[in-house]
Amino acid sequence: MTAKEQQLTELLTLTSRSITHLTAAMTSLSFDLLRSSDPGVRGAGSRMVVRLQAVSEELDQQWKLIGELTGVAQPPRADQVVEVQLHSAT
Repeated sequence: MTAKEQQLTELLTLTSRSITHLTAAMTSLSFDLLRSSDPGVRGAGSRMVVRLQAVSEELDQQWKLIGELTGVAQPPRADQVVEVQLHSAT
């Protein structure tokens, strides 16, 4: 790999890492919004979680491609959105 190719790969990695961290922060904020007593705020938080899940899936594709370019495995993702269904027993 040439020096320019290495620089481009590093740029892609840093950009994807920044977007991954931003997505994690926005997901955390969205879950905070879901705890609001205001139904409009809860709805906005719920919609944002769905949108961020789509961004997260696209980031997974980017990380896969970066891994193929660099030969380095995708870093573990601690910020993945997991849908959970809760039901009341009452």
